[in-house]
Amino acid sequence: MEFQTRIHGRGGQGVVTAAELLSVAAFLEDRYAQAFPTFGSERTGAPVVSFCRISDRPIRLREPITEPDAVIVQDATLLRQIDVLAGLRPAGRVLINSTRPADELGVIGWTVPASEIALRHVGRPLPNAALLGAFCALTGVLSLESVHAAIRATFPGLVAARNVAAASEACSYLREAVRA
Repeated sequence: MEFQTRIHGRGGQGVVTAAELLSVAAFLEDRYAQAFPTFGSERTGAPVVSFCRISDRPIRLREPITEPDAVIVQDATLLRQIDVLAGLRPAGRVLINSTRPADELGVIGWTVPASEIALRHVGRPLPNAALLGAFCALTGVLSLESVHAAIRATFPGLVAARNVAAASEACSYLREAVRA
């Protein structure tokens, strides 16, 4: 099994950290993983893309993901600026940080108000941890517990606890949305 995820966002939203957290969660599940970013100018607000491969076998490929199994969009305004869905596999899943439904955004996929969830729990509208919780619910590729452990291994005390709470709420939110 190999699962490839591409994450689109803007500088300062934790796009690179999100991919790294996914890879740590995969390692915690005794799987192989690879996470890396690509970006142009390094400035807050500039488009950023990061990638994460998760596999049951060693990963030898070292190139950007052009045919993702999942796409996470941390900033919905990118939908009008970049072809974030380029190469998405036919059964691919799309997760967008938005309060609006995906069809209103012109996309087939799922939305979660990750910035609002993060604001409540973390105190800042950083959507990455919340989106990773929703990713667990949407894909089943990683357990929410592994994502929680990755967050705790990356961030100290209260910061970790708040991000874990955001991931949990977003996971529950998407599970309910999928059932509806």
